[in-house]
Amino acid sequence: MVRSNESAKQHSGRREFLKSAGVFAAGITLSGIIEPDVKASSPKSFRGVFPIGSTPFTPDNKLDLDCLASEVKFCNRGRVAGFAWPQVVSGWSTMSEKERMDGAEAILAAGKGGSTMLVIGVQSVGTDVPTSIRYAQHAAKNGADAIVSLPPDKGDDQAILGYYRTIGAATELPLIVQSQGDMSVDLIAEMFRQIPNMKAVKDEAGDPLARVPQILEKTGNKLAVFSGRGVRTMLDEMRLGFSGHCPFVGVSDLYQSTFDLWHSGKRKEAFDMFGRIQAFDSILGSNRYVLVARGIFKDTTISRPIPGLGPGPGGNVVLDDAEKHFIHEALDDYLKPYLRA
Repeated sequence: MVRSNESAKQHSGRREFLKSAGVFAAGITLSGIIEPDVKASSPKSFRGVFPIGSTPFTPDNKLDLDCLASEVKFCNRGRVAGFAWPQVVSGWSTMSEKERMDGAEAILAAGKGGSTMLVIGVQSVGTDVPTSIRYAQHAAKNGADAIVSLPPDKGDDQAILGYYRTIGAATELPLIVQSQGDMSVDLIAEMFRQIPNMKAVKDEAGDPLARVPQILEKTGNKLAVFSGRGVRTMLDEMRLGFSGHCPFVGVSDLYQSTFDLWHSGKRKEAFDMFGRIQAFDSILGSNRYVLVARGIFKDTTISRPIPGLGPGPGGNVVLDDAEKHFIHEALDDYLKPYLRA
C-alpha cells in the first residue's frame, strides 16, 4: 500500500484535535455563536447526482491530472448535477497534500464555467485541523462550489460538532457533512442549527432510509440529504426525500437521467432507466472498467489500493478480451441511446 506523507502526523494530530475540540465545543452556546458571512446561494443546487470521483494514476504511480480532469468534463457533458473528490472511494488517505491540492486545481480548472457543482473533500489523515483548513481555503481560492468532510477519526458528539464548526468557519463555501458510525440524527440537526453554511449531509450512519424522514423533520426540510453506499436503493431514496445521490462516475449520466425522470413525474421511465443501470452493473468488471470503456481513463491507468476496499474503480482492471468486449457491447448495443456523455 502506498502511504500518505501525512501519516506521520496521524496520532499526535488526533490527540491534539480531540483535546482542543472538546474544550471548544463544550463552551458553545447558541447565543454566543460568531457566524461567518455566507455568500448568497449559487444557481447550482444541492439536488441531483453527485458522483464521487475516482483517482487515476500513471503506470509509474503519479497522479494523472488529465484523466482526473476528464471525469469532470464527462460530468459536464452528461449534465450531471455535481462531482465530489476526494472521498473514501477516491482513496484520499493514500495521497500526499501536494497530490490533493494539484488534483483539486485540475478539477476546478476543468469544470470552470460548467454546470456541474464541484465539491472538494477537506478531511485529513489523523484529523489534523490546520491541514483540513488549508484544503478548505485552497478549494475556495481556486473556485470550488462547496466543500465536504468526513468526520473526525474519534471523538464524542461535542468533538464532532467542534470539528465541523471549525471547518465551516474556515471559508464562506457551503459545507457538506459526511456522517458515519454512530452519528445520530439529533447531532446532525444540532450541527445544522449551529453551522450556518452547512447545506447538506451525506448520510451513511445507521440506516439512512429510516433516518431521512427524521433528518428532514428536525431540520425543517432545509437540509439536503444525500445518499451513498453505491446508491443501490435509489428509487426508495427518491421516494423518501433524498435530494442527492453519490454513485461512481462511470454511468452517472444514467443516474442523473433516473433522477430527472422521477422528479418530472415519469416514474415508470425512471424505473426502467434504473433497471438499465442495475443490468449493466451485473456484468463482471463493468463498474471498474467502464471509465476506460467510455474513454475517461486510459487502458494504462492504475489505482492505489484503498484501505479496507482494495483497488479503486478504473485502475488495475484485470479482464480478458472477451469480458472487455461484452462491456463495450452492452454500452454500444443496449445503453447508447440513453447515454448523455
